[in-house]
Order: sequence, then structure tokens, then C-alpha cells
Amino acid sequence: MIKTLTMLLLVACCQLAAASKPELLLAEVYNGTIAVQQYWVSEKLDGVRAYWDGKQLISRGGNVIAAPAWFVADFPGQKLDGELWLGRNKFAETLSIVTKHQPVDSEWQQIRYYIFELPQAEGSFTARVNAMQALVQQHNSRYLTLVPQFRLADKAALQAKLSELEQAGAEGLMLHHQDALYKTGRSADLLKLKSYQDTEAEVVGYRPGKGKYQGMVGALVVKTPQGKEFAIGSGLTDELRRTPPQIGAVVTYRYNGLTKHGLPRFARFLRVRQEF
Repeated sequence: MIKTLTMLLLVACCQLAAASKPELLLAEVYNGTIAVQQYWVSEKLDGVRAYWDGKQLISRGGNVIAAPAWFVADFPGQKLDGELWLGRNKFAETLSIVTKHQPVDSEWQQIRYYIFELPQAEGSFTARVNAMQALVQQHNSRYLTLVPQFRLADKAALQAKLSELEQAGAEGLMLHHQDALYKTGRSADLLKLKSYQDTEAEVVGYRPGKGKYQGMVGALVVKTPQGKEFAIGSGLTDELRRTPPQIGAVVTYRYNGLTKHGLPRFARFLRVRQEF
């Protein structure tokens, strides 16, 4: 009997830890052909995307995020889409905090939920921006904020803003058409702009470190889905050099175009891909 009750409790816990995978709006890549003045622009945050269903936060992969009750206490009953964000270049720390089954209050006190969309709401994106501003003011939660949305006059201003923010450590920019109605799936209504490209590759080996990296990993040897192999050493922290991603792990890296041999130029490690 005790064993049966234990199994039932374990099943219940597992059920509570999962939710339906949310349908979200996904961005296409900016191609330079748009009228910039028709778009709202915001910083692209490198946090953990989270969907608020009115009662709980759910990850893009459909997992319930174990946020402390006090963190979401003053959130609205309305659905929200946004990013749990700790700050620029702190994705790994953010992921570590929000994926714990038992939340640590002192860690969550550093997190903010930055919203950028109202799922299923009516009206244009401009109307939804105004509605999000009103929601944040009405609920007055220190942990709930709106991703700043701003306008730019033209492509020159857009590129200048991109350069300014990237130099400050930002990942890039997002552009959302002012008249866009809410939809899910990948859409040209939402665009992402970065000065570099990023993609993924599988770790297939290591190169030994030299000099100050003696006894550690000097570079990861990775293979692209097209079968191209190359090494990534730039961007690796000392911790990653001591304990590198396992063989078979998938990593995200940034690069600036391809060589004549089809290899990424200036490849730089960003992060290990995390399914969440």
C-alpha cells in the first residue's frame, strides 16, 4: 500500500512538472528590405523565454518553471509572453536559476520577467504595447516589466542602435510591425537583427590547451550538420576549458560569414544547447 501511494505521488509530481507546449510567435531574420519606421524596436534579450498562462510560467519546451509564489504573486490573470532575464551575457546563470525544481529565493530576487507580447489579444501590436504598459503599471510588481519598445527613423539609425547595444553587450535587436495582429508560428511580422550569424554544431573532439591552458581544453572540435569539422577556442571560459561539453553535446556558436571552403569565419562559442 505504501509503495502504491509513493508511486502515485511520484506520478503526480511528474505531471505537475509538465505542461502543454505553448504555441508562440517566432521571428524571421531581418533582410534589410523593410520600412524601419513602421516597426517597434527592442533589445533582443539573452534570457529564458517563458509563457505566463495566467497561473504559472511555462518554458518554450513545455516545462513548468518552478518560480517562487512571491515572484508571480502580483502577475495578471492575462496570458503573457516574455523573457526571464538576469542581465546581458548571463544566460547560463539565468538558466541555472530557473531550471531548479526547488527555487532559491535569493537567486530569483535577481530575476525579472520582461514581457514583449500579449498572446491572443486583439488589435495591432501598437495597441498591445499600450495594453502591456497599462498592465505593468496596474499590477505594480517589481518582478514584472515591459521590454522597452522604441522607434527608429531609418536603416541608418537602426544600424547605429544595433552597434551601440552590441558594444554594450546586447545580443541584437527585435523588430515588430506596428500593425501586426497576434499570431503564432514563424512570421515576418517579427524580425531579429544581429551583426553576426549563429548556429549549432556537435562536439566531436578536443584540442589540448597550451601555455596558460596547459592541462585544459584549448578548443572544441565540432561538426556541422553538413559534415564540416573545425575548432572553436574563442569564447570558452576557464571553467569550460576544465570541464568541457561532452562528446555529442550540441553547442551554439556565432560567426561572421563563411570562408571559400565553407567554414565559419571567426567562430566563437556562445553556449551549450539546453532543451528546456
